[in-house]
Amino acid sequence: MAASLQLRGAASGLWYWSHRPRWVAASLAAVCSRSMASKTPVGFIGLGNMGNPMAKNLMKHGYPLVIYDVFPDACKEFQEAGEQVVSSPADVAEKADRIITMLPTSINTVEVYSGANGILKKVKKGSLLIDSSTIDPAVSKELSKEVEKMGAVFMDAPVSGGVGAARSGNLTFMVGGVEDEFAAAQELLGCMGANVVYCGAVGTGQAAKICNNMLLAISMIGTAEAMNLGIRLGLDPKLLAKILNMSSGRCWSSDTYNPVPGVMDGVPSANNYEGGFGATLMAKDLGLAQDSATSTKSPVLLGSLAHQIYRMMCAKGYSKKDFSAVFQFLREEETF
Repeated sequence: MAASLQLRGAASGLWYWSHRPRWVAASLAAVCSRSMASKTPVGFIGLGNMGNPMAKNLMKHGYPLVIYDVFPDACKEFQEAGEQVVSSPADVAEKADRIITMLPTSINTVEVYSGANGILKKVKKGSLLIDSSTIDPAVSKELSKEVEKMGAVFMDAPVSGGVGAARSGNLTFMVGGVEDEFAAAQELLGCMGANVVYCGAVGTGQAAKICNNMLLAISMIGTAEAMNLGIRLGLDPKLLAKILNMSSGRCWSSDTYNPVPGVMDGVPSANNYEGGFGATLMAKDLGLAQDSATSTKSPVLLGSLAHQIYRMMCAKGYSKKDFSAVFQFLREEETF
């Protein structure tokens, strides 16, 4: 039919649309209805280093937003762009039946969902609530139970990739929840990520993220140590990084997010370790990994040491720096 329409040209095309069969009109109406539904407002709560570019990518894909952040200044550019800014998570739930949350800690997440002005105060039945924070898997499971009581659906979908991937829409989402709801979540998450992976029941997304970040912390410390040693042995840092990245020591921390200033552009180490993924958040995630290791009786010797190193970093004034600042911390410490 499409081919014949192209051959008929504009005039015959107009005749077709004015004389189309009723079943075609009904079919088109259904398609339009689904298309319109997919572009109904999406709630977004938490506009920090990661949440801000994630929300912008939803905007780029045509989704109108209803947004909230505990810091009003974080909402200004969205308001100027014509998006709705509301005064509480409950107000977000009142205006949107699909909500994404991106928050720093378990405590923040519980407050946003279950607090006095939380999402659950005004959540609509059938709403889809996606939490992309990195929190304790046990907390995700408890929140899921509370959400289910309200007739809504909860999925945990933490992310990996950092601020750069958040900006470019290339994040990896690790999703836990009812499998029948995965397609609905994937529609939104696919606007912000290149990989959207279903992991299993609620909490499994968090489990995958915790394991990933423990490995990331260990590899970042290893990269920082290797680079520092090479520099002190007289090697040019760019040359050393090049060799590592074509050798068996290659890893994401060395080839994509190198912690040494001057080796790579567009990473926090090139910007005084500003932006990116904060050392405090890495210490928090390593604490979650440590708690999980304890509860499952899993040996995580390097994970535990990485946890202590990042806790020490935060105590020594690096709490607001990117976690790759471990390179600078190790260079300044002579007690190791």
